Amino acid sequence: MAAALTYPFATEPGFGDASAVQIQPGLFWLRMPLFGALKFINVWALSDAEGWTIVDTGIQSAETIDAWRGALKGALRGAPVSRVLVTHMHPDHVGVAGWMSREFRAPLWMSRLEYLSCRMLVADSPEAPAEAIEFLKCCGWPEEQIARYREKFGFFGRMIAPLPAAYRRLSDGQIVNIGDSRWQVIVGNGHSPEHACLYCPERQVFISGDQVLPRISSNVSVYPTEPEADPLDDWLNSLARIRQRVPNEVLVLPAHNSPFAGLHQRIDELMDSHREGLSRLTTLLSAPKRVVDVFPALFNRPITPELLGMASGEALAHLNYLWHRGEVERRLVDGVWWWVAKA
Repeated sequence: MAAALTYPFATEPGFGDASAVQIQPGLFWLRMPLFGALKFINVWALSDAEGWTIVDTGIQSAETIDAWRGALKGALRGAPVSRVLVTHMHPDHVGVAGWMSREFRAPLWMSRLEYLSCRMLVADSPEAPAEAIEFLKCCGWPEEQIARYREKFGFFGRMIAPLPAAYRRLSDGQIVNIGDSRWQVIVGNGHSPEHACLYCPERQVFISGDQVLPRISSNVSVYPTEPEADPLDDWLNSLARIRQRVPNEVLVLPAHNSPFAGLHQRIDELMDSHREGLSRLTTLLSAPKRVVDVFPALFNRPITPELLGMASGEALAHLNYLWHRGEVERRLVDGVWWWVAKA
């Protein structure tokens, strides 16, 4: 995949005081450290009248805050943060937005569903709810993995600094003036509830967040809070809308990997990949399968215990997509869902 894409920047940023790459005048590319398979997140600084508008922030950690302090003093020339804009609620994007907002008395800008969903999840009970445990059992999780889930429950909230009690809403089609440029908000769904991308026609730049990534595919999952959701349909429809509204010639600034050109080719690849996965899944379901049995149809690597949650959520997204279209049946047997293609 991604064979037709081009990557115009030979230099990439690191972390710290001088580690920023100028994309265009007044638009800088920085990176903040992560852990696990993804080692960093791309974040963006746009020159504004009173300082910098920051787009996405990194997870809450001492390393992230140190990296931001260094970048603001060094590469960003000591100018203050005037606004914090977050594409969506996942911890690597919103993690230190609350800290930054308080530190600089800068307003937080998010879409409504992302802000409210994040506040809800951070405030969740310290114990895994019964509905979540039932959901995992329905997916076919073994008891040892359910026990591990109980132990780690609440980790999401620990990666996010408390958000301010007020925010400014981003909505689809809204125009946000940043410096001398006008940025259009384009909302996508499926990866998160109301993901806000930013498109600037005069700059021919598209800040895609996790909605379009060049070398990896964003996770599209069903969660215990809405077990019969159809996020894959939301995701595919969102990609189609972005393809219609944003020209192929833009420079895409993604949250992971590197800036690239070839937006439409990448969207086509992503949509085709999911359709091919659905076809393989339908073939596999010639005999009844649990959620945890269908991973080989969708993923090309072994699913470790650390990946089980994401893999189960994405597998269920594909199963629900087929189920909502009447192509498969779901039966509950002894507390476990069994899925089979209709004859």
